[in-house]
Amino acid sequence: MAVLPDPAATRAVLIGTSRYAHLEQIPAVATNLSALAAALCAPGSWGLAPEHCTVVEDPATAVEVLEAVRTAAEEATDTLLVYFAGHGLVEPRRGELFLGLTGSIQHRSYTGLPYGTLRDVVLDGRAARQVMLLDCCFSGRVLGFMSAASAEAVIDQVEIEGTYLLASVPDTSFALAPPGEHHTAFTGELLRLLRQGVPGGPELLDLDTVYAQVYAALRAKGRPLPQKRDRNTAGGLALARNAAWAPPGFGPPPPPYDHEPTPPTFMGTPTPPYEPGAAPADHEPATSAPGPVPLSAVPPMPTWSPMALPSPAPLPAPGGASPGHRRAVTYGLAGALFVALVAAGIPLAMSWMKGSSEDDSGHNTSKSSSTPKPGPTSGTNAAAEGGVVNASTEPGGTLKFISKNDADSWDPQRSYFGFVWNFSRYYARQLVTYAPKPGKDGTELVPDLAEKKAEVTDGGRTYTYTLRKGITWEDGSPITAQDIKYGIERIWDQDKISGGPVYVQQALDPGHTYKGPYKDTSEDKLGLTAIETPGPRTIVFKLPKANGDFEHMLATPSASPVKKSKDTKDKYQERPFSSGPYKFGPYRPGTSLELVRNTKWNRSSDPIRTALPNQITVKISSDEQTNAKALFSGDYDLDLQSWGLTGSALAQATSSSDLSPRLDSPPNGILLFAALPRSVKPLNNVHCRKAVLYAADRENVRTAAGGPRTGDIAPHMLPPAIGGSDSSYDPYGTVKSKGKPDADKAKAELKACGKSKGFSTTIAVRNNRSTDAAVAMSLQASLRKVGITTEIDQVDSNHFSEAIGAPEVVKKKGYGIVVYRWGADFPTGQNFLQPLADSRFIESTGNFNVAELDDPTVDGLFDTAIAEQDPAKAGSDYAQINRRISDSAAYLPLLFQKSVIWRGSRLTNVYTSDSWQGGYDYVSLGVSK
Repeated sequence: MAVLPDPAATRAVLIGTSRYAHLEQIPAVATNLSALAAALCAPGSWGLAPEHCTVVEDPATAVEVLEAVRTAAEEATDTLLVYFAGHGLVEPRRGELFLGLTGSIQHRSYTGLPYGTLRDVVLDGRAARQVMLLDCCFSGRVLGFMSAASAEAVIDQVEIEGTYLLASVPDTSFALAPPGEHHTAFTGELLRLLRQGVPGGPELLDLDTVYAQVYAALRAKGRPLPQKRDRNTAGGLALARNAAWAPPGFGPPPPPYDHEPTPPTFMGTPTPPYEPGAAPADHEPATSAPGPVPLSAVPPMPTWSPMALPSPAPLPAPGGASPGHRRAVTYGLAGALFVALVAAGIPLAMSWMKGSSEDDSGHNTSKSSSTPKPGPTSGTNAAAEGGVVNASTEPGGTLKFISKNDADSWDPQRSYFGFVWNFSRYYARQLVTYAPKPGKDGTELVPDLAEKKAEVTDGGRTYTYTLRKGITWEDGSPITAQDIKYGIERIWDQDKISGGPVYVQQALDPGHTYKGPYKDTSEDKLGLTAIETPGPRTIVFKLPKANGDFEHMLATPSASPVKKSKDTKDKYQERPFSSGPYKFGPYRPGTSLELVRNTKWNRSSDPIRTALPNQITVKISSDEQTNAKALFSGDYDLDLQSWGLTGSALAQATSSSDLSPRLDSPPNGILLFAALPRSVKPLNNVHCRKAVLYAADRENVRTAAGGPRTGDIAPHMLPPAIGGSDSSYDPYGTVKSKGKPDADKAKAELKACGKSKGFSTTIAVRNNRSTDAAVAMSLQASLRKVGITTEIDQVDSNHFSEAIGAPEVVKKKGYGIVVYRWGADFPTGQNFLQPLADSRFIESTGNFNVAELDDPTVDGLFDTAIAEQDPAKAGSDYAQINRRISDSAAYLPLLFQKSVIWRGSRLTNVYTSDSWQGGYDYVSLGVSK
């Protein structure tokens, strides 16, 4: 999501000439200045201190203007904004633009301020971002000679790389400072946007949105229309907060339109891309204005969208192991000077690109059929703060899910989507699963099909389970140890049963000597020697090497039983045979799914699932905005995917007193961070890496990512749900300083690494998420303040994993900072940290240890922790590893992320669980009648 500049390090200079000795007066310019100054100093906009917003009214000389701009340019280190309103003069021979001063004379360009000189002063400043807003009002008497072609010449004159230019073709019979109105035409519409916002729009108003809205409003009044030209995605930059963050209604999405469509016409003029809002009271349509001048293209689609971006593909597993579907995401957007020129007047703003976010990696937990503890019935975050909302044991009704996407697979051995792992427990059980408890307590392992947790012997290499009595398939036949073994064996046949995690296979048969049941020559197809089934209720696992996380692996759906006679191989995903309280009813891929009661399920055999609803339905619809409307209206109870609300749906819900009490913002187990690869000089020096850690403004990063609801500032690499995480551990004083940088310590570290004047490097980011770009730019700005200059390389998202997973590519490209996200498939230090920090995971391709951390002590601690059977002792080892990582400064932790999720008013027994990426524990849910 876009972010606003740091007000303490930002300056604005507002210049306006309303009184002229030789040109027509423009009294509206004076009100432009005061209103815009108030807007920029308001908390809802940039929040500038009044002394940081200089107003130069009716300047007589160019020096008066340039001195004010130069002073601001020397003080601003974040953003510099320069605004001018008044007459624009064009030198007839060369077509150069001059800004009108009080003594300016038509056709005598030397009496004005050369635009090029003003531009040079702005560019010579220290600010990371420069914004130029030019509201040049050209009346017919001033620029009657100016043709459309000469207007293009002026635009070319001010255009530079990374600009967004707007201009209208002047009309000799229509003034753009309409008589009787308080403001000039364009600035008036800009101020209206700042006051009223854009219903259904983004939290921060980007330039394409501003342009489209101003275009529509001006056209509705029959006024000349602005033209635009942009370069380097400048239209994704933001100007201010959206005052209409909560839309007054949640109607259908506006009709789609492209960046450069062929405009439909009405009476020979282009129609706006959507219906404009009502005109403000102080803007009366001109009664005798001519029709607007046709443009080459209508406004582009705004960069914000109510549709969530698709989740990126998982990174490949190093060395054939499967550390899970973790996400790698990056951030990048270079700062630049942005200039807007409008004959009608045009404001232009520079800020950060916004986006959405979210991500999915396998997680799991479960719920209890015991009587829930009483809890609140509603309230923001009520289900995310350890309570159970609407506790009830009442059965009946239909639990209704809606989802943008279908499952990757309903086959438990083939699924890797976290929301499918959660949902699959309705029809697939495991030997052990996660406790029916809120929050972090939900990460506790408890028995499911087994009577109790494993009896572990032989130094942690043998796990023995006895199955419960009364566990049955949907046809009433008993679930046996052989069924569990057969289901697990399916993982070995990746030709037909692919897509899911292979943790169990890696732990039991790392050499992959068994080829799976479909190639098994034994009569019963149970030839995997690592699993023994002495009887129908006893199953024994023989590991070649102790692994204290083995039961976590058995808690994944991949360890679910499959009845051999019902196995349809690659078609099993269309109709899995149920071992849980519900079974498959009608399923139309990509459209809908219905689960109905499994009448053969024995409640007494299942301590986890409440099975309260009579049936469960899933509606699959790709229109995320329509889905949100259906949720808010009560047509559905919750979003199956639980990735969180985004875009206009999030805006509406968070700002509505009726909707916000049904929102929860739980931690989702995802870490936003940056790797600092040792192969890239000077990041091979620990002090240079520490300089980056001290210089990073993590609070500003959080703002760039979307604000406090996006997550908590991360002082280290272990999210709270992972064993070994310590909330008091703050090695770089990150929490103590509330995420703000420590420039003095950063400079001391630079001196220690021999780079007292700083150094240059490249930030590698994924190119398909504007939020990620904003985060990268935030880092870029804060590092620059201590002398660390960076370029941002936005890597094609289709090749990002390939690029950062190859150390030689990282070194060749000079990627000293690689920004992305990471999440665990189950909540342990082995699953979360080992791929990132164990030197044995460094691979030439498919590398997860992007920082190339090579510490024998860390490697040894992993061996000790993984072999440990006591989670508390293993957690102590992971805490030590976390400290070693912090000492090495190999990674820059940024945010422990959160999601904003919705619970319907009918839901009962609602709570979030850390085992399901902070989502609701599905198997406990019921619905009120």
